Amino acid sequence: MESAITISNHVNLAFSLSRNPSLSTKNSAGISCIKWQRPCLRNLGHVRLNQQRKGTRRKSTLVQAVAVPVAQPSAFPPTDNTEHLKQLAERYGFQQIGEPLPDDVTMRDIITSLPKQVFEINDTKAWGTVLISVTSYALGIFMIAKAPWYLLPLAWAWTGTAITGFFVIGHDCAHKSFSKNKLVEDIVGTLAFMPLIYPYEPWRFKHDQHHAKTNMLREDTAWLPIMKEDIESSPGLRKALIYAYGPLRTWMSIAHWLKVHFNLKNFRQSEVKRATISLAAVFAFMVIGWPLIIYKTGIVGWIKFWLMPWLGYHFWMSTFTIVHHTAPHIPFKSSKEWNAAQAQLSGTVHCDYPRWIEILCHDISVHIPHHISPKIPSYNLRAANQSLNENWGKYLNKAKWNWRLMRTIMTTCHIYDKDENYVSFEKAVPEESQPISFLKRVMPDYA
Repeated sequence: MESAITISNHVNLAFSLSRNPSLSTKNSAGISCIKWQRPCLRNLGHVRLNQQRKGTRRKSTLVQAVAVPVAQPSAFPPTDNTEHLKQLAERYGFQQIGEPLPDDVTMRDIITSLPKQVFEINDTKAWGTVLISVTSYALGIFMIAKAPWYLLPLAWAWTGTAITGFFVIGHDCAHKSFSKNKLVEDIVGTLAFMPLIYPYEPWRFKHDQHHAKTNMLREDTAWLPIMKEDIESSPGLRKALIYAYGPLRTWMSIAHWLKVHFNLKNFRQSEVKRATISLAAVFAFMVIGWPLIIYKTGIVGWIKFWLMPWLGYHFWMSTFTIVHHTAPHIPFKSSKEWNAAQAQLSGTVHCDYPRWIEILCHDISVHIPHHISPKIPSYNLRAANQSLNENWGKYLNKAKWNWRLMRTIMTTCHIYDKDENYVSFEKAVPEESQPISFLKRVMPDYA
């Protein structure tokens, strides 16, 4: 399977919103491309919309999708071919790779297909998530205190997952989907982020940009592909990026945390005051909380009770984020080519994890409806996802966490390429890509 998931072996498909029948052509490299007539919105009769758009003018744009290599290019199937998409899904570790979303579908079309109930805030359910996180975290601390040394990794894994729930609560507060009282949301969000040493307002400002520009090249704030000029700028940076996007990838949210959220120069003048308050709250926890932990348990206790669960949290922070938006077939596009509906619906991945993880993390992995509307509370994401499956199911990317999925992302999705979406380090700099080759050797290749 190693050669099968190498990006360099992929070919491109072009789709055009023309009235012409499908045409087979060849590009300059002699690779067969197919122009395919895209379905129009009028053919989406299965979708129940609350509001009907009027006067829509269709635009012809070019959308690229990744395909597997074939022996005879002239016989290559279009990417809305069910069997072909199943082959891609199997190759990448997905349960389903969605068909291309028609260009004339808008975010409004998708949002209005959702039931109104999924947007409703329920205080009982909201505070129920707080109860789950607090009790599961307290149980984790108890486990760390009582577990023999050989069971500590299990206790750390539980506790790190539990405090990821704190992040999700603050995440809902930042999106104004936790409470109808905005002051309560700001207080709860700040308190939830404090043990994570995450400044609430700086994170919120940058996270809003991620939602506004999901999978937009150079503008998204979460796991952008590496640009060619970055790996060419210096040998030291190139080596660092190979490790960061390879074996260290599931903890690289730590680098993002340090780089983005503590420098007030990263924020507009109107944001600085609120960012400063959040930074003060985080530093207060460090100045008061850390010394108390050390006073009671020593440096070793600080490592056991705070640092190791914190590293567990960052494992989930990194893993959730890369799985949500990174795959060989999901493109990052320039602002001129970017389409909001395609980026949010088809550029986001739904991934199932073991149920205990989803409970402790408040269904953050049910991610597609969250990108359709961040106003949907976490406890309503499953109902919203069911509606999306009923109305837009064939366009969705779905996975169940597995080793092949992670192996594909960590060994393939590296450097931006307009035609192939990603080029791996093994293709771009084979003489320096030993960490990637190592991952291919040691990571299991089964879904």
